[in-house]
Formats: sequence, structure tokens, C-alpha cells
Amino acid sequence: MESYLKSDVAIVGAGPAGLAAAYYLAKSGHKVAVFEKRLSIGGGMWGGGIMFNTIVFQEEAREIFEEFEIEHRSHGEGYYSADSVLSVTAMGAKTIRNGAKIFNLLSAEDVLAEGGTRVTGLVLNWSSVQMAGLHVDPVAVEASYVIDTTGHDCQVVGFVQNKLKGKLFTKTGKIMGESSMWAESGESFLLEYTREVYPGLYVAGMSASAVYSGHRMGPIFGGMLLSGRKVAREIDASLKKLNGDASPLSR
Repeated sequence: MESYLKSDVAIVGAGPAGLAAAYYLAKSGHKVAVFEKRLSIGGGMWGGGIMFNTIVFQEEAREIFEEFEIEHRSHGEGYYSADSVLSVTAMGAKTIRNGAKIFNLLSAEDVLAEGGTRVTGLVLNWSSVQMAGLHVDPVAVEASYVIDTTGHDCQVVGFVQNKLKGKLFTKTGKIMGESSMWAESGESFLLEYTREVYPGLYVAGMSASAVYSGHRMGPIFGGMLLSGRKVAREIDASLKKLNGDASPLSR
């Protein structure tokens, strides 16, 4: 952990969007730390639909599944299915092998904020400490950018809104809340609203839907991976611009 007290990018939540973002950022040479509060990674992908461990994705995401070497089969009309357990384990292994570091059982409990106007890192504690309600001081980690991929809870954005009292880049300046299920709308909305929501803080995956009031999608996961790749490309471009380098992710 000592070597990750400062990172290029800190990601909260090791679900499908968080893993995809970490993979592409690490592949591009950035120092990436992922913090997952649970014992396991993968978020909601493990259970598929109502615990049938199969997930669905659309044609637009097929190249990402193939890059992660996840076997899949066609169901016609641009849709595919894959084993959810294989999907999570393949993504996790390849993300780590490309250089990202995943810390499980660590929960975010606040953000670091430079002058109160930009997110510059995270405040972390062991999940077991939070569950036990113990008074144990946390550790702070710094990052050039933070990504909230905590899903429906949009936990990190909540810290900015409720603790930092920051005005978000939404129509209301606040978290707008998730809408009811409509998969077709939710998938396109998710990708459009994967973006910076406050200086230094990005949202991806279901966090983007919850913050900007998109529809939930059920067990279709193409948008999650596309969202992770999109946020990686945007942050990669920003980091490379700061460093004066060309971005391989944008090529």
C-alpha cells in the first residue's frame, strides 16, 4: 500500500466499469489503484440475471470482450451472451497483469480536496472497521484523478455533495437519482454521461446513471465496459496532455 499512496488514477469500485477503466489506463502506462470494499471484485456481474450466471452484451462491446479473451456466443440481432464468472475472472486477471493494483476490503469514507475546489484523492479505511463501527483513523491516498464506479450508490460523488458541499456538473448541481429500468435508453445514456462530474472526479458505470438520472439496464453489461473504456480514454488524454505525450488510447 505504501507504494500506492500516490497514483495517477484512483478508482473506487472493482465492478465491470471499474475493471475496464483500470485495464485501459494501466495498459497505457499509468499508475492505477482500485479500491474495492467487498471481499470479491466484479460488482453485480457475478450473478447475471436473477442468479443465472449468464450476462448479455451488444455488438458495440464485442471487441472489448474479445480483448479480455472472454468466450461468448451470438443470439442474433447484435446481441451476445457470456458466462458471468468467466467474465469477472478474465477481466480481473488481465487488469492485474497489465499493471493495475486492486485492493479489496478497503472502503472510501471521504475525498481529499485541494482548496475545496478539486478532488485530489481519497480517504480510506478497512471495510471491517466500518462494519464494526470502530473509531479507527483512516489513511489518505493522493491521485491526479479519481473515478467513482461504485454503482447505484455513487458513493464518492455523495461525499463531494454532502461533505464537501460541492456543486456537481449536473442540471441541478446535485445527484439527480437513478430512473426505472429501460435497457435500451439506459445503455446509450450511460455512455453519454460517463464524464467529469466535479473537478478531478469522474463517474462511470451505474454511478453515471445514478448521478445524471439515467435508466437502469438489468443484466446487460456492454455499456459498463464501454463506459470504463471511455473514462479511461478521457483521463488518459488529460494525463498525457499534462505530461506532453501523445495518448495511445486515443489512436
